[in-house]
Amino acid sequence: MAMSRSQPRATSGRSLLALAIFGGLAAAAAIIGGLATASSTDSWYRRIEKPAWNPPDALFGPVWTALYAAVAVAAWLVWRRGGDRPEGKLSTSLYVVQLGLNLLWSIIFFGLRAPGAALVEIVALWVAIFAWYKSAVPIDSRVRWLILPYLAWVSFAATINGGVWW
Repeated sequence: MAMSRSQPRATSGRSLLALAIFGGLAAAAAIIGGLATASSTDSWYRRIEKPAWNPPDALFGPVWTALYAAVAVAAWLVWRRGGDRPEGKLSTSLYVVQLGLNLLWSIIFFGLRAPGAALVEIVALWVAIFAWYKSAVPIDSRVRWLILPYLAWVSFAATINGGVWW
């Protein structure tokens, strides 16, 4: 979106600050979730029986990094287009809710080592991501390409979670 001459430069600075905040929220969820995950990776996760479709451990870090970056950009794009309108505020709230649920899943699955409870929680996470998607796409249709891979990965993660629980 090009800045017109009548827009103050602070608008650009405000937009960059918002991007940093959305990215910071995603990074915080990733870091705290990573700490919960690290607490059980060697001592528990590698020893439990996982479904045959479980990908190699080395794949999770890069995929989650890309997904967290994508969802932060999606939230920022929605904020830029509609952050001051009620639907934009709702979408921003749903972004925060789904990030919190994503973090909670890591704590339940890895921190508490409770795959059954984590399976219930990941369904709630999926619903929250879908609700965020439905609220965000009408505001900025480009975000579908940033949120859908995340929704697909969480769907895949839910099948792994289910396989571990089973």
